[in-house]
Amino acid sequence: MLFIFIAVVYLVVFHLSFVMFVWSYWKTIFTSPASPSDEFCLSKSDKEQYEKEERPESQQDILRRAAKDLPIYTTTASRAIRYCDRCQLIKPDRCHHCSACDLCVLKMDHHCPWVNNCVGFSNYKFFLLFLLYSLLYCLFVAATVLQYFIKFWTNDLPDSHAKFHVLFLFFVAAMFFISILSLFSYHCWLVSKNRSTIEAFRAPTFRNGPDKNGFSLGCSKNLREVFGDEKKYWLLPVFTSLGDGCNFPTRLVIMDPEQLTVSSQNEPPKSSGASQPFPARPLSESQNRLLDNESQWVEGGSEEENVKSGAKKHVIVSLES
Repeated sequence: MLFIFIAVVYLVVFHLSFVMFVWSYWKTIFTSPASPSDEFCLSKSDKEQYEKEERPESQQDILRRAAKDLPIYTTTASRAIRYCDRCQLIKPDRCHHCSACDLCVLKMDHHCPWVNNCVGFSNYKFFLLFLLYSLLYCLFVAATVLQYFIKFWTNDLPDSHAKFHVLFLFFVAAMFFISILSLFSYHCWLVSKNRSTIEAFRAPTFRNGPDKNGFSLGCSKNLREVFGDEKKYWLLPVFTSLGDGCNFPTRLVIMDPEQLTVSSQNEPPKSSGASQPFPARPLSESQNRLLDNESQWVEGGSEEENVKSGAKKHVIVSLES
């Protein structure tokens, strides 16, 4: 009876891990990379004017006017608006142009040759699950073949061609397990810090300069941003990531809508100069779900809040301890 139970568990785990592995791999490959919406594209008049201008300063003035109502908080290292000449659009935060796919990808992590697709906002969760189930599948294969590998090593395995198959299968499963484990561990660390692979090598630039932890809201909320609010769907290859991929909560720049309204009424209109390289529009409602409990951003740690009033705009700056 115990043998039957073990055999049933063996078959269920084997087939379930294989099905989830194939499903997540399929979703990673065939999920199209998400591109910026039309609001980030320049209008026809702005595009023509941008192409006629030869001075970078004049081009930046055009981009600032076009981006004044866009939810962007990051710039280039030289404090300029991030613009893609290839796609002819203003890049949202965390968006990068992929030369292999020849398009701008929202929250681009990297272009993966193993899946022949860009890993970004639309399929990052599927990519993580693909690594997880690949890891479990390799571990399962290596564990079940281990006893035969030990017999082969001690010369207790019958002399046949099958022993070479056992040797090959064990080494392949173990090799892939070690390599996938390192990759999966690295991406788990990236998720906990709310960084992409690109941001891990080159920190995004905010108002206060480069900050590699600018999008980190604490480990718990970082996980929710990728996997969603419902934990029962975390291990299923279904899209549950929060947000729209165009704007993201940041612990560095968060506008209070009520204070912004008051300050804008009391503030005379200003021309878009070099001192204000990007706008300050509040985050959308879909993003504010992660900001409902601001005191819990850094779990188990202290939080320090400062109010900047240099331009009569209320900006809450929260620092992680």
